[in-house]
Amino acid sequence: MMPWDLTLTDLPDLAWGAALLGTGGGGDPYLGKALAADSLAAAGGPVQFLDPEELPEDALVVTAAMMGAPTVVVEKLPNGKEAALALRALERHLGRPVTATMPAECGGMNSMVPLISAAQLGLPVVDADGMGRAFPELSMTTFGASGLPGSPMAIADEQGSVAVVDAGPDNRRLESLARALAVSMGASAWMALYPMSGADVRRTAVPRTVSTALELGRAVREARESHRDPFAALRETLPRTVYRHGTVVFSGKVVDVDRRTTDGFARGRAAIAADGTGSAEGACELVFQNENLLARIDGRTVAVVPDLVTVLHAESGQPVTTEALSFGQRVRVFVISAPDRLCTPEALAAFGPRAFGLDEDYRPATLVP
Repeated sequence: MMPWDLTLTDLPDLAWGAALLGTGGGGDPYLGKALAADSLAAAGGPVQFLDPEELPEDALVVTAAMMGAPTVVVEKLPNGKEAALALRALERHLGRPVTATMPAECGGMNSMVPLISAAQLGLPVVDADGMGRAFPELSMTTFGASGLPGSPMAIADEQGSVAVVDAGPDNRRLESLARALAVSMGASAWMALYPMSGADVRRTAVPRTVSTALELGRAVREARESHRDPFAALRETLPRTVYRHGTVVFSGKVVDVDRRTTDGFARGRAAIAADGTGSAEGACELVFQNENLLARIDGRTVAVVPDLVTVLHAESGQPVTTEALSFGQRVRVFVISAPDRLCTPEALAAFGPRAFGLDEDYRPATLVP
């Protein structure tokens, strides 16, 4: 795989695809796209992406992400320099230069965070991440499930405050400490974490998720421009990716949303009533913690984490984040099969249903006709 460049004109497609894979979380796609556009415009050129296979064995790769409740981020605007500030702080702590940065997760914001710091610091970005979707806790990664520590981590806010945290090999402790710092920073902060080698990236990351998000966004845009079904375009594109399958499982109108922000998370449920345009009858219930975790139709679980449950506007196909869900929206619930790396016993222990307190065992969603 050759390096490839991402330009300003690619950002709308990437933001759409990343928001789709973000399963309702991963940050606000509009804000993420705007911040990335500012950074690329200021840099005067594209950001280079590297395939995981191209990384030297001893490369130093650092992931980048925003942490906090999505409902807060759209109100407490960043200054755009936080990600680079955190990366430089971690670089100084480690005593060696960073070779490349990489997303920690997919999402409308978090797929963009590495672009922001890469454009500002002249670094390449690795086409991979540690979730293949979005999860609410930084310990919930394929990196951690494979035994890599998230520490040391640097965390920064829009006021210029920065801290370095080292919890050793205990990623759950790191999550707890980072969450407390993020709350003290106003319930959102920006991080550089999971420093790893190129060999570690190949062993633990979900590969080519950024290029996949770009491909999905482009497929939907082109379908809409040619007046074709964007949902059919998604179904046709996914088999060429690590996700393999995806389909609409429910169509209807949002009739209730119970959402609250507690302990730095947006938690809640949403109810969607059938509108007669799909095969499902009755009602669909979504359970979310920043991201959609579970979908039930008439009381029967049809998809559960780590499979991807995402909500799309019924006509435009635009992803709807959990903080944007509201009464009266006409939507389609689209389920995507999880990449294999998310379904190992170790991964399911870290971010399967029971890791979220759901009384469910993981069963892959039936998405192939």
